Amino acid sequence: MTINARSFKELSGAMTLEGKRGLIVGIANDHSIAWGCARACHALGARLAITYLNEKARPHVAPLAEEVEAEHLLPLDLRIDGQIDHVFETLEASWGQLDFVVHSVAYAPLDDLRGRLVDCSEAGFLDAMALSCYSFIALCKRAEPLMHDGGSLFTMTYHGSQQVVEGYHVMGPVKAALEAATRSMAAELGPKGIRVHALSPGPMPTRAASGLSHFDSLLQEASNRSPSREMADVDDVGMTMAYLATDAARMLTGDALYVDGGVHLVS
Repeated sequence: MTINARSFKELSGAMTLEGKRGLIVGIANDHSIAWGCARACHALGARLAITYLNEKARPHVAPLAEEVEAEHLLPLDLRIDGQIDHVFETLEASWGQLDFVVHSVAYAPLDDLRGRLVDCSEAGFLDAMALSCYSFIALCKRAEPLMHDGGSLFTMTYHGSQQVVEGYHVMGPVKAALEAATRSMAAELGPKGIRVHALSPGPMPTRAASGLSHFDSLLQEASNRSPSREMADVDDVGMTMAYLATDAARMLTGDALYVDGGVHLVS
């Protein structure tokens, strides 16, 4: 197909989130990847709903939600029965439609996270899989009926899913499962115009990453290996996510997209 000047003009006009409504899950503070996503989506004109984990977290999240003019600030602990349903019932009643969801949540019990995979407890492994992988599937299931005109679903991964990274332990197989789920849901939801993406940043000094053993050395090593000679930050990830949520990215789905300055390319 030949793309003429008019269609190029239409394509450039599609690089906006004006009028689109999105849910951002996983903001803990202004160092969160989810915060970078919220800022970028706001800059492109999106209307936002933001969640916070609990009342202890709310004072850290509420000012950020105000900064991006979020229309909803809702509690969401993925471990509590009924809270996911409450969030989506609220959005359905208020908006009636949803265009994108960002899932930026990862968890494993500290003892299991810092120990060898072979020593991981069954309970710890199941907790890590439930919070870091299945919760994305659960959000996608609730979002699907609200995506009347298609939409996009996002989660966060790391290249420790593909290679053995010292100190990543149980999260390696968990993120591999998350990427496999992303591919499967992209195939299942594609006929409805719903795209599914996993974004793979390099090491970042987020709250979740602070629980990893040897994280400081991992961060320094990645910085030394980066072909771009610098590390991506949460805003780099956010702008990538926001672009993928626009109609201009309508033919992209199902892959784990690296946003790490090329760190994963260099052994």
